[in-house]
Amino acid sequence: MMPARPGMAAVLAIAAVVGLTVMAGIRGLRLARSTSDFFVASRTVRPWWNAAAIGGEYLAAASFLGVAGLFAGGDDQALWLVIGYTGGYLVLLLFIAAPLRRSNGYTLSDFAQVRFDSMAARRAVSVVVVIVCGAYIVPQLHGAGLVATTVLGAPRWAGPVLVATVVGLTVASGGMRSITLVQGMQYLIKVASLLVPLAFIVATLAARGFTPARVPTPPAELSTRSPYGTVSLLISLLLGAAALPHVLLRLATSPDGRSAQRTVVIATALVGTFYAIPFAYGAIGRWAVPQVVADGGADSLVLVLPYFVGGPFREVLVAMVAAGAFGAFIATSSGLVITMAGVVSQDLFGSDVRRFRLSALYATGLPLVLALVTASQSITDTVGYVFAFSASTLFPVLVLGIWWRGATAAAAVSGITVGAGLVAGAAVAYYVLGRPVGALGDLLAHPAAVTVPLVFTVVVVVSRLKPVGVRAAEQFIHQIHRPDDVETRLAVPVRTQR
Repeated sequence: MMPARPGMAAVLAIAAVVGLTVMAGIRGLRLARSTSDFFVASRTVRPWWNAAAIGGEYLAAASFLGVAGLFAGGDDQALWLVIGYTGGYLVLLLFIAAPLRRSNGYTLSDFAQVRFDSMAARRAVSVVVVIVCGAYIVPQLHGAGLVATTVLGAPRWAGPVLVATVVGLTVASGGMRSITLVQGMQYLIKVASLLVPLAFIVATLAARGFTPARVPTPPAELSTRSPYGTVSLLISLLLGAAALPHVLLRLATSPDGRSAQRTVVIATALVGTFYAIPFAYGAIGRWAVPQVVADGGADSLVLVLPYFVGGPFREVLVAMVAAGAFGAFIATSSGLVITMAGVVSQDLFGSDVRRFRLSALYATGLPLVLALVTASQSITDTVGYVFAFSASTLFPVLVLGIWWRGATAAAAVSGITVGAGLVAGAAVAYYVLGRPVGALGDLLAHPAAVTVPLVFTVVVVVSRLKPVGVRAAEQFIHQIHRPDDVETRLAVPVRTQR
């Protein structure tokens, strides 16, 4: 592994990313005045920048660090992760993006309340959003701790504390105005921070006469996952990505439904392009530094590869990668915190700016505490359960709520309860039983193939048993599927509750 000692280049690079984030927060503070500014940037974010912001917040620790390590270790999960992470945007484009934007809600909770005319449905969705966002923030903070120890030689707690502090202050200062600037900027930083070191690594290897023929042959058996495990993993990634609350919140910042669709199309291209880079790191890492993966350092491969292969500029290259990693943690955590803050503010404290800022600090502090008191699991494992949870709770309710007038509030609450309980139970059982292998291990590690169809069935059956509020739902569904020029004259009011 790379020597754990602080380098001035790494310190300066991370300080630069933090400084740029703080400056964006200050600019957002000057621009943000109204509640709409803080929640949805007054719905004025254009598709290209909104797509870059989605790329900034979506390409998180699992994408920046985990994918390369998995590929270097010969695990075909890396391929399925990329397909699922990117393909989920096609599902989002086809079934959710434009109708959800036309519902005119600030949050998913607003959509649930207006669609089902139910505070119970609103609360159920709010609880799930808080769980998904909170659980997703924790691996980002663990990733920051990994960078702090690997690159800077700092205590592991230093990374999470730094990221949480920057994110909390940025979100509280300017809300969505601030983080839109931060996330779009961080996407560009992430791409540059990986591409430039990769170019130097390739050039250095070429100068040394390094060729794949002279390195160990990759393992013949790339995966021990069963067909069920592969299919279930893809289901959780495709459907979970389409229902991630912080990505859906970005669509609410679009001017209209058509802009939301364009945003998703562009974001799909940006995300798919990015994933070619960690695959290149994984391929080179498998050939050049197989000892890193063999020693259990797969998640740190992207950080240490420039050190081993980067030649005379290795310290600078490591610093660039570390800065990009911190950018990933900050951008993703910002989107998650503002999503949590919006829900907590509306449902517990109120929808004014002061209460939103207070909620942002709560939404940052709780995940920080959890990250500091829990051990870091594999980043991809942790994020995998988040996607399965989202796919088994929010996705069925969103799709049926948007496309089927017969879905009822009681059915939505029942489906969310069943999905949440099953996925959470599977995750707990998987770790309590010591990561079992075989059919049981596949079922517990990848429950989505069972839980998602079951939740759809629960929602349909309960809706049929007591079809209440169908006429009002029909009018709402008709509105959110109208063209944008008609939708502006038939806007659905957003009702928020203290």
